Amino acid sequence: MAARAELFTTKVVLENRAYFFNVKENRTGDVFLQVVESKGRDDGEFERRTVVVFAEDMREFLKGLDDSLSFIDKDRKSKSKAAYEKQLKKNTAKAAGSEGGAGKSAKSAPAVKRTGVVRVASKRKAD
Repeated sequence: MAARAELFTTKVVLENRAYFFNVKENRTGDVFLQVVESKGRDDGEFERRTVVVFAEDMREFLKGLDDSLSFIDKDRKSKSKAAYEKQLKKNTAKAAGSEGGAGKSAKSAPAVKRTGVVRVASKRKAD
């Protein structure tokens, strides 16, 4: 599968790696997408990984990619919702515990109103 011509290329650079999307045509006229991941190593060399997808397979490839992205979005939303509900439950329990003054445990700190204002108090006497 020797490449005859590169028809199009684009590059996506991320923090520690780069992706190259190359549309090529081989000697028999078949058009394909070559996705190359290039990642720098500690010794100054680069690791390269390549995926080749032919034009006739592109729709199925994109469907699989789209399904994977949908799963990731759905998973993130459910994890975010679960974390929010956990924090809400924790805050509700904390508020309920602070209302019953007599039932406070020895470990709980006294309630301090946080205003965001910093005041410096000095024990040094003014002259």
